[in-house]
Amino acid sequence: MTQDAREDTREVVVFSLFDIAAPHRAWGWWQFVIGRRRLRRVPGLRFGKLLGSGQAGGFGLKPSASIQGLFAVFDDAASADAFCGPAGLVQQWRMRAREHVCLRLRTCSARGSWDGTRLAVTTPTPAEGPVVSLTRASIHPARAAGFWRMEPAAERSLAEAAGCLLAVGVGEAPLLRQATFTVWASVAAMNAYARQGAHLAAIRAAADQAFFTESMFVRFAPERLEGCWQGRPIG
Repeated sequence: MTQDAREDTREVVVFSLFDIAAPHRAWGWWQFVIGRRRLRRVPGLRFGKLLGSGQAGGFGLKPSASIQGLFAVFDDAASADAFCGPAGLVQQWRMRAREHVCLRLRTCSARGSWDGTRLAVTTPTPAEGPVVSLTRASIHPARAAGFWRMEPAAERSLAEAAGCLLAVGVGEAPLLRQATFTVWASVAAMNAYARQGAHLAAIRAAADQAFFTESMFVRFAPERLEGCWQGRPIG
């Protein structure tokens, strides 16, 4: 088997983000009703989630009426390419969006789980160039107030962080099932943010106060970054 063939059978992660245009908002809301069933029919999909977002793609409690995300884990590269291609499910959102981005990713480090699913590490951490981070958690209902009190400071520090190319808050359900996706210019920029200020305080509080019933922390090496978000190209 060739090197290319071996790589084609490694697990691939796709994250897509869409800002649905106003004439298609009703279609977008309906996807929250039928989207899970549609994802189950995608060939090669091992794990998939349709996600909402906070207002303007932020991390607050007020939901966005237009921003949606798709997180998908595939058994192989061919299935991921079909999902993102002209005849794939992503195209249904893309053709109705004002803006969209699509990230094809390989996992370089992972701990924790999402609904019991763990990601396989399939590639080394990139020595240079962009890196993508996912922080995902199910928040303990009794700890939700404490978690959300820390959110405004953490969001402000992320917006001001050097080297952050994209940051978006998404979730499966309001208040309690949340995720943060970030794209960084380099591992150094990501680490500099993670190890100081409001983000570090939030991490320590989460550990000390047992905010989460389940969590997952993943870093990805991007193979493909496509699209534009809030007027800025991501690729």
